Amino acid sequence: MTYEEIVEYVQKKLTKIDAAKAGDLAVQVDVTGDGEGAFYIAVKDGKIAVEPYEYYDHDAKIVADSSDIIAMADGKLDAGQAFNEGKIRVEGNVEKFLALKEVLPKAAKKAAPAKKAAPAKKAETAKKAEPAKKAAPAKKAEPAKKEEAKKEAEKPAEPAKKAPAKKAAAKKK
Repeated sequence: MTYEEIVEYVQKKLTKIDAAKAGDLAVQVDVTGDGEGAFYIAVKDGKIAVEPYEYYDHDAKIVADSSDIIAMADGKLDAGQAFNEGKIRVEGNVEKFLALKEVLPKAAKKAAPAKKAAPAKKAETAKKAEPAKKAAPAKKAEPAKKEEAKKEAEKPAEPAKKAPAKKAAAKKK
């Protein structure tokens, strides 16, 4: 994405949010990687404004890769988690960043599937255990099947060679 597309995307995502809980704040966002540039997010009277300018009198500054900025705007990446993991860097008043973080879309969707995935793993483990029990009796029957298969392989081979010879002799008559 270009710088302009990133700013427009974040504007569309964040201006819909009620930010009354955040109080008044101004956070500059320095985008690294694709679409490199700077924009700011200001919260005033519960409304969020996103503008494509540097904001020199900001309360805090976030430095992050463009993909992480988009993921936070989408709610796919929790801003606090990204901060703790070192994906984003916060300079200045961290409390203002945390206040902004509280109104950003939450990445709660990832936590719910993790709980559902655990029972699925148990079911897969149970399925794996059942075939192992069935496989043991099958191994006992296999040597007998192998012997029968060898005998059957030997028998059809001989008549198959004789049959074409007989047909050839029948055609000559």
